[in-house]
Parts: sequence; C-alpha cells; structure tokens
Amino acid sequence: MSAPTNETDVRHEQIMAEAERIKALGEAAEREARDPVNQPTINAWLDAMDYQNPRFTAGEAPPSMAQVWTMYGLRGRPPADDPLHGMMGVLTDAGYTAVLGTNCEQTYERTLKVGEQVRVTTALDSVVGPKTTGMGVGYFVTSRSTWYVGDEVVATMLFRVLKFAPKGAVS
Repeated sequence: MSAPTNETDVRHEQIMAEAERIKALGEAAEREARDPVNQPTINAWLDAMDYQNPRFTAGEAPPSMAQVWTMYGLRGRPPADDPLHGMMGVLTDAGYTAVLGTNCEQTYERTLKVGEQVRVTTALDSVVGPKTTGMGVGYFVTSRSTWYVGDEVVATMLFRVLKFAPKGAVS
C-alpha cells in the first residue's frame, strides 16, 4: 500500500486503523440487564406500542423487546469498552459529528420469559467509507449485539448508522 498523499487520506487510514483495532477486541464486556424480564415492563411496552396479545400478558415478552432489557436508561453510560460508542468517538474526533440511523436487522431465537436475566455483548462488525451521501460524507458503522440467557443466544441485532460530516464540514 502506498503512503497517504493528503490529509483526507491520512484521516481515512487513521479511522480504518482504529476500526480494525476495535474489531480485533471482539465483543465488549458482557453487560447484564438492570432487572430480570418482568410483567410490568412488558405491560408498559404493550401499552406504548398499542399492541395486545394474550400471550404477552401471561409471562412471555414480545421478541422485539430484546433490546429493552439491556438499555442504559436515562442516566446510564456505555462502558469504556463499548465498541460502537468507541468507534463513534473516533469518527467524531475526525470531524464526522452528525449521526443518522440507517437500519437494524434483528433475529429472535426464542421469546423471553418473566424472571429470566438477560445479558448482552456488542462487537464492531464493520466500518465502510468514506461514502458521499445526500447528507454529507461519512462512514457506515455496523455493530453486532448478542443477547443471552445463561449461555443460550436468544436474539441478535446488526445496527447500522451513518456517522457523517454535514455537507461542507469536512474536506
């Protein structure tokens, strides 16, 4: 590979080197849900979604709630080894200050049951860019989260965002 020829090339090489470093770390330290799966939270979610299904008022959680159990909450902060937040910080420091969610792919292996304790791990899956979009130039960052009960995988998610510099912000 030839040496970078300009500041943009240098910045790109630094970003990709950091992405490879973060990817090499693998999954972030496991994080346990604050609370076990519980009926009051399921009920609140059902109300918020205006969704009624007797199955989910009798001890099972809707599969799409997988992420709910391990969300940080209003005062929560990601751990220092969180790969998605780590990569987002790298891009922010490089001048890519805006973010736009692009897509999320979830797979549910089974429903969760009231009383189960969920934990999650997260890994950096890929960083692709720079790409020129209608929003500006940026990088597509994909993380992979895996939810467990014990050693059993119960759900996975690929989450992709565009971390970009609004038009005219980065040369």
